[in-house]
Parts: sequence; structure tokens; C-alpha cells
Amino acid sequence: MHAANQGNKAIAIGVAALIGVLAAGQASAGADKPLPVKPSVADVVKASRASDWRPLDPENTLYMQMAGGRVVIELAPAFAPNHVANIKALVREQYFDGLAVVRSQDNYVVQWGDPDEAKPRAYKTAKAALKAEFTVPMKNDTVFTRLPDHDGYAPQVGHSNGFPSARDPNSGRAWLAHCYGMVGVGRDNDADSGNGASLYAVTGHAPRHLDRNITVVGRVVAGMPLLSTLPRGTAALGFYDKPELNVPILSVKMAADVPEAERSKLEVMRTDGAAYQAAVDAQRHRGGPWNKYAAGYVELCNAPIPVREQK
Repeated sequence: MHAANQGNKAIAIGVAALIGVLAAGQASAGADKPLPVKPSVADVVKASRASDWRPLDPENTLYMQMAGGRVVIELAPAFAPNHVANIKALVREQYFDGLAVVRSQDNYVVQWGDPDEAKPRAYKTAKAALKAEFTVPMKNDTVFTRLPDHDGYAPQVGHSNGFPSARDPNSGRAWLAHCYGMVGVGRDNDADSGNGASLYAVTGHAPRHLDRNITVVGRVVAGMPLLSTLPRGTAALGFYDKPELNVPILSVKMAADVPEAERSKLEVMRTDGAAYQAAVDAQRHRGGPWNKYAAGYVELCNAPIPVREQK
């Protein structure tokens, strides 16, 4: 038995040594073959044409004004028509003006709404509660461009007119994905308890487990640093435990209600053209000289759609 054990040990050592030699050889081979230089997303944007871009629709764009500047949110009525309509009603009755960011949870979300739970602000024309819009019929999503890459949360993923989205052909349903910067509707345990008066933006690693569990209404297209750099709340779930820590919201307006000269001149890359495909490929097949390995794969939330100032 002793001799057998010695022999097995020698074999194990030999196999380990061989694996080490092979690994070293592969590393050396990789180092000897640097990745070719390939176009970056910045290169794609620079080479793009005017037709590759679309302006934001003022009737579906929110300006949330904070002390540090403007947060621009593009709404997605195709995915949450009732909630988007209610948010517009809240904005136009000036519901959000003077409210606050009440939560900043590290690597998760920033949330805003009415910090006074004892005497909450009354609604004027907006509805107090709505039926959940976690998913919509696929026919609502008319501009879906599918990514070929595998996704663990949905049978199909891609982009819908600039928004990261997913769908299930078997059920015929489509939904927006919880990627960085996406904006969702806060709710209680009851699926139908949200109305858009409490909103959040994803500020950390994409919490895709929330997909199809919360109504998603849009995404932040400009001003994310104003939200992602806020002090973290120390109470449960990142809520601020003292009123003086809440971050004031000066106003929220529809872009359509702001004089044109004062609007943010932003464009989003169209997701139904060649420039979009090139931008995604640039993130899927990253070239040298900095990158030493190209995954040949891109995860939905790691392929954000470019936004730029209008020329």
C-alpha cells in the first residue's frame, strides 16, 4: 500500500507540473500575440452620421433639478404607459418640487419621493395606485434589436430604442432590464401599490433579479454622477436616518414645459442601425493595446447605448 501511495503521489505531482507548464506556455503564447487594435466605442461615435442618432422627445423627458445640477431622465411609455402617464401628471402638478432623495444604498439604488410619511403630500390629478406593469406584450416593443449573446435572466435580450430590454417569445412578454441608470417605481409588497410618486435609479451592479418584479419607467441619460456620488444612507436599505441628511430636489419638469433654449441638447444612438451594431461589437471584441484578452461576449448591462450633445 505504501508503494502504491508513493506512486500515486508521484503521478499527481507530475500532472500538476504538466498543468503548470501548459499554463505557462499558454500565457506566454497569449503574451506573444497581442490583440490587434480595433475600433472603440469612441471611434464609432466619432465616425457616426447624423442619421445614427435621435433627439430626446421633450414629452417623454424629465429634468430633475438638484443643487449640483440637472438629472435628465428619458421615459419609456411603450413599457409602462400607465405609470409614465401618471408620472407626467405628478410632474405637471409639481408634486416632486421640494421633495428629496431619501435613500442611497451602496452598490444598489438611489430613491426619491416624499420623506414625510406622517403627512404625505396629496395628489391633485395623479392616481394614488396603479396596476403593475412589470411586463408588456411583445407587440408594444416595436424596435427591439436582439443581442446574440447568452443571458441568464431572459431567453432574449437586446435594446429597444435605446433601453436595455428582454423578452420571452413563449409567453409573448417583454420588459425593461435593471441596468445601471435605469429608473423604476418604488412599491410595497403588493404588486399594485406603486404609482410613480416614489422612484429609484440603479447606481450599482445591475440587480437583474428585480426584472419582472418592479415597473421600470425609463433611464437616466445625463447627470448620473449627481445620484451615484450621494452620501450612503446608514439606516436599513440605505435610507437616511435623519431628515437633515435627505438631499433636496429643487424641481422636476417635463422638457416640453421648459423653454427650448433652456433644454438639454442630447441625442441617443439609434439601436436599429449599423452604428449601434458597431458600438456593441466594440464592447464585445475589445482590441489592444491596453486589453490583453478579448472575451468575445458582452453582457446586456455592459453595453450601454451612447448619448451625446447635439451638434
